[in-house]
Amino acid sequence: MVVSASGASARNLFVESKLRLAERIQFNVNSAGSVARQIIRGSKSNDVLMHTARNFALQEYALENSETNLKRMASLATHLHVQMEALQK
Repeated sequence: MVVSASGASARNLFVESKLRLAERIQFNVNSAGSVARQIIRGSKSNDVLMHTARNFALQEYALENSETNLKRMASLATHLHVQMEALQK
């Protein structure tokens, strides 16, 4: 009887160990999946950040260009006004 009881006990320990091992493996697989998702999210957020920075730089260039064009238009308006006054005299 003792041999049979210890055999059953050994089998129970083996089954429990196997279940715990399966749980740990499942936990590690889930953790690896979480890490992979975070890496993917991180890389996407980096892409979004780079795209935003690029667009911001393009907008800055467009604003500088617009400012230059407005200054030229103001200068042309001043010259046209001077020419108009000269013609009226």
